Amino acid sequence: MTNEWWRSAVIYQIYPRSFADASGDGVGDLAGITNRLDSLAHLGVDVVWLSPFMTSPQKDAGYDVADYRDVDPLFGTLEDFDAMLNRAHELGLKVIADLVPNHSSDQHPWFQEALAAAPGSVERARYMFREGRGETGELPPNNWESIFGGPAWTRVPDGQWYLHLFDSSQPDFDWSNEEVREEFRGILRFWLDRGVDGFRVDVAHGLVKAEGLPDYTPPADADSMGGAEPVPYWGQDGVHEIYRDWHKVLAEYEGDRVLCGEAWMPTVAEIANWVRPDEMHQSFNFPYLSSDWDAAELRTVIDESIEAFGSVGAPSTWVLSNHDVIRHATRLSLDEGTPQGHGIGPKTPNLPDEAAGLGRARAATTLMLALPGSAYVYQGEELGLPEAIDIPDEARQDPTWFRTNGERYGRDGCRVPLPWSVDGDSFGFSETGASWLPQPASWASYARDAQDGVEGSTLELYRSLLALRKEHALGTGSVSWLPSEDGVLALRNGDVTIIANVSGEPVALPEGRILAASGELDGGLVPADTTVWLG
Repeated sequence: MTNEWWRSAVIYQIYPRSFADASGDGVGDLAGITNRLDSLAHLGVDVVWLSPFMTSPQKDAGYDVADYRDVDPLFGTLEDFDAMLNRAHELGLKVIADLVPNHSSDQHPWFQEALAAAPGSVERARYMFREGRGETGELPPNNWESIFGGPAWTRVPDGQWYLHLFDSSQPDFDWSNEEVREEFRGILRFWLDRGVDGFRVDVAHGLVKAEGLPDYTPPADADSMGGAEPVPYWGQDGVHEIYRDWHKVLAEYEGDRVLCGEAWMPTVAEIANWVRPDEMHQSFNFPYLSSDWDAAELRTVIDESIEAFGSVGAPSTWVLSNHDVIRHATRLSLDEGTPQGHGIGPKTPNLPDEAAGLGRARAATTLMLALPGSAYVYQGEELGLPEAIDIPDEARQDPTWFRTNGERYGRDGCRVPLPWSVDGDSFGFSETGASWLPQPASWASYARDAQDGVEGSTLELYRSLLALRKEHALGTGSVSWLPSEDGVLALRNGDVTIIANVSGEPVALPEGRILAASGELDGGLVPADTTVWLG
């Protein structure tokens, strides 16, 4: 009988190039992660998930993979990976690897073979090559736009076009091809054999495209990874067959190996289709991540999440930040929503006050970690990091910035390297002081060593919450709502009462011992933007 650890785990996302740099080249690496794993064990998380570290030309920060069975030299070697994995397991941490099955790099040997081969060849059949429209095929096969801006098709010299839902350096695989499916079974087994505990699957709602590749124009305000209407390249039924097949591969291995899907579907009920018993084990709860800081909206999405995931026997997941969205210490205080992937920058109007944003973020996290299921924490949020806004134009690296000619800032602001220490040119990220993206000078106050052991710091709040979450078994509990005033959420999970004053008037604390509070209480009252746990 396995323990199904993934049902209540707190999973910490590491963005390798921005976590810790051991080599001194200004880019984070596997050895840097190994050196800092003790800090994550001390934080109290259960699992680390590593964003891509496989061989890549890094046109899209590793989400363009050229070799799925090796480590990019930027991050180290397979031996470095094994050392990191072994150290994590020694500390009681499980490790999830990022897998990118929708597309490869254009430097992948298969795509290079496809370019050298003729139309109709087996080499081209691994990717989405098509004839163009128009009298001489001069027009792309359809009107699809890239997620990063611009057309989703690029023409090759012999006249055919290939599909790339992301950058032109990221050609989409053709998942109707059995050779592609068998290749990925082998990739799964390669990393499972090395000991990984599972995979986070990038663009898990992609892979399969609608028959005939019909034209589609998304609404102007749609998130880049999916909208409220059917999209011919997202959420097609055929993806579920692929994950049932992968589920069988993972079942060959001991120890509850897991699949977690990045499926940007508009409702929790639709996302739950990815976690039926014979498919994935978890899928990110993007409706929760996308919710405004609004009590009624939050209560609705919490109820819908618990019901939808529970209806298929899966745990709900909860997440507030990741490497693709504006950090929630900033995002939750923005006056207007920003579509996923667009980002913000110095010219964005009505930017929030940093201190107010941090207070709201702490309250949101204190609510999230009280909910049953599995929670995701993005590196740096335990320090209270805001979005890095004032990145010079010449320093930006996100493909979105370049493909939209600077109209969208992209995701660089949430990917800036972490501050480990108050001192040093890169705040301890790299011994040489180098940093692949510039860090704001104000981040000295957020540095880990400035918060370590400091009562009331965001780091200590996270440690306390994670310890209490385990002690009171909140991850395996259930939610019971209590009467509350407008703008306030009151609930009970096991023996813990949670009061989240989202936007209401200050409310009196009920009877009970204060276990944790996201902010100062005013004379026994819980002010707005504050969450309290009571035992």
